[in-house]
Amino acid sequence: MLLDTASLYFRAYFGVPDSVRAPDGTPVNAVRGLLDFIARLVQDHRPDELVACMDADWRPAWRVELIPSYKAHRVAVETGPGAPDEEEVPDTLSPQVPVIEAVLDAVGVARVGVAGYEADDVIGTLAVRAAGPVDIVTGDRDLFQLVDDARGVRVLYPVKGVGTLQAVDEEWLRGRYGVGGRGYADLAALRGDPSDGLPGVPGVGEKTAAKLLEAYGDLAGVMAAVDDPASRLTPAQRRRLAEAREYVAVAPKVVRVAHDVPLPPFDPALPTGPKDPEALRTLAERWGLGGSLERLLAVLAR
Repeated sequence: MLLDTASLYFRAYFGVPDSVRAPDGTPVNAVRGLLDFIARLVQDHRPDELVACMDADWRPAWRVELIPSYKAHRVAVETGPGAPDEEEVPDTLSPQVPVIEAVLDAVGVARVGVAGYEADDVIGTLAVRAAGPVDIVTGDRDLFQLVDDARGVRVLYPVKGVGTLQAVDEEWLRGRYGVGGRGYADLAALRGDPSDGLPGVPGVGEKTAAKLLEAYGDLAGVMAAVDDPASRLTPAQRRRLAEAREYVAVAPKVVRVAHDVPLPPFDPALPTGPKDPEALRTLAERWGLGGSLERLLAVLAR
């Protein structure tokens, strides 16, 4: 089980009241909410291995170089060459992230982030390397591209908390988007995604993108049709795709998650007890983690 950790703690932050606070009054709603999420996921799915994948760089320079608008609207502070820009994050969430990291480490949940890469890229690399079935837990549709029935890779997409999850397999993808996992990145490139600052091809929405991919196979096939006078593209589609050729040439590299991230050594085994009980006890008292931490430890001990 691979967790898109930031996606989940953002959901926890907005789903759990900020009245959930540490003894000193500091909000810990994202911390406790994430612990409850993980406890529920382990209880319901009993993975053999669990990895909390992290955004070491939420806006990698190599993606921005290809499409400068990539996540540009979410930049709070530009830090300059060699350092990740700071993402615009709610004031009371940012201080909770180091607490989340410390608690996961003390519990013994593997936490993996790699400089220059997003959590999506870590997830993509681990999913490709996995020998057995993989469940990816994320609220980010970008990771639908990793769904692969033949390899047992699916996405568990939170509909309401993590108690109600949509299991996304290729049948579900084809019913919803008209493409399988392999085709989803091409669809996303054509459609664009305002939340990520990806413009897409003007005039090509989700349904049109799906029809183009159904007709021509993949993004390369769609662009080949632009240059084929015998293709059945409408004049407007041909013009729009031709005008977007420069964008289409680079979009796939931005949209597709990396599969070759240089991962550090780590132990993905699901812990059965705290890795550092003393540190965890201190964190629990300092941040008032109470029942959320107790529930997680009880589920892990089963």
